[in-house]
Amino acid sequence: MMNAARIHDKQKLKSFWEKWIFQQSKHMDEEESRRRSSALARLREQWGVRLNQRNQHQQSFFEERIRRAQKAQLKLRLDSP
Repeated sequence: MMNAARIHDKQKLKSFWEKWIFQQSKHMDEEESRRRSSALARLREQWGVRLNQRNQHQQSFFEERIRRAQKAQLKLRLDSP
């Protein structure tokens, strides 16, 4: 009788842990799916694009200012006697 009770307890314990692991795995999968569909990733990507565009615009603006300054300096040198 004792062996049957132990076997039954082992089966209950095994069943309990299998269900618990299954539920946890399912919960983790659902959470991962939720994070993948989250707007946060899209927002980060959009802000990255905006930041790159802003940096490119600033870089071209400063390059243009340098070109104009160099052109003005060259003109001044040529106009000087």
